[in-house]
Amino acid sequence: MRIPKRNSEMHRKFGKDADDFLSPEAIKKLQDDLRRLEEVSRPRAAEELARTREMGDLSENAAYSEAKGRLNGMLRRIHEIKERLKTAVVVKRGSTDGRVGVGATVVVRVNGKSKTYAITGSAETDPASGRVSHLSPLGAALRGHVAGDSVTVTAANGKKVAYEILEVR
Repeated sequence: MRIPKRNSEMHRKFGKDADDFLSPEAIKKLQDDLRRLEEVSRPRAAEELARTREMGDLSENAAYSEAKGRLNGMLRRIHEIKERLKTAVVVKRGSTDGRVGVGATVVVRVNGKSKTYAITGSAETDPASGRVSHLSPLGAALRGHVAGDSVTVTAANGKKVAYEILEVR
């Protein structure tokens, strides 16, 4: 299988559903992963590849093929992280104008219960802990609204759910 090299090829092959919004914490985590891969993992994988290359006939050397695949996977991940960091848009927490947007925290009332959601980029979502993407149905419906507004979201089962925005911070 040929591995795509250009961004346009990557987007065509894997889709460009994600956006470039990342929190400072997510950027730091990517930078730490990149540093670990470049300084620790890649040199070890290169040493392993060199060691297995010396074991004999490369066409029948399963250890060499495995080491080569592992190194190629690391190089691909390093490239992905570098591209992600190159296009990253840093999201600051909070709302500057009282409107819901990426980085804002929203308190809503739904079905008589109060819930808090952090609006994030698509790479950092975790609905179970209250982190929803600005591209999700709920995030898209809330975006641009202020405290006191109500929005309606169609759930996966087709049922309409009303959300009353209590607070935007």
